[in-house]
Amino acid sequence: MSHPLKPRLDPDVLLRAYASGIFPMADRADSPDVFWVEPKRRGVLPLDRFHLSKSLAKTLKSERFTLTADRAFNAVLDACAEPTPGRLETWINPMISEAYRDLHAMGHAHSIEAWTEAGTLAGGLYGVRLAGAFFGESMFTRERDASKCALAALVARLHFGGFTLLDTQFLTAHLASFGAAEITARFYQSQLTAALGTAADFFAFDAFGDAFAEALSLESPRPATTVSGPVSGKRIVQLLTQIS
Repeated sequence: MSHPLKPRLDPDVLLRAYASGIFPMADRADSPDVFWVEPKRRGVLPLDRFHLSKSLAKTLKSERFTLTADRAFNAVLDACAEPTPGRLETWINPMISEAYRDLHAMGHAHSIEAWTEAGTLAGGLYGVRLAGAFFGESMFTRERDASKCALAALVARLHFGGFTLLDTQFLTAHLASFGAAEITARFYQSQLTAALGTAADFFAFDAFGDAFAEALSLESPRPATTVSGPVSGKRIVQLLTQIS
């Protein structure tokens, strides 16, 4: 007996879509397929204009959360797909979930995690990386300020690694509070083209370890490392304060 083929979103097709300024979404978690989105106006978060509030800086400095990268990609993806009081439906269906797990295995999708002292996952985010562009996909929080700390950690990591574009896809009031803005599709395409021609290193931030203070004075990052955090909240504040 023959069985129908399981719908699949090819990761290579997905990467070409991102390089063209297009990304997939689903209507619901149980949707059997996806549709492609190319917003007329795009949300971006300029990496040199991240707004670090005093309260968020205080939380980061307190080291209330341990911040890591790529330690729990699957768990972050699953958490982003969970219903929340303000969002009962999700656009992350099985096709999308499988495709981004494939991208992670290929080294093109990354997560940032915020952990409690007890070792539980308090919040995080994930997205796609292509050259000097990072496309933020989704974030979640289970404890106050956890996703905010994860976003701050991402911005610090991207800026330090030489990225030039943080695409938030859409602009929300929450993202605007961090300095995100909306730009035209034409302006976005020019930024995307420049970012795709830029060499960047997602793990450069990890390479310095305790030498971070000295590294801030260097003009370019050192070679990449496979170590992914944890990164000190105090170091994140130090870098964000310098670049903002």
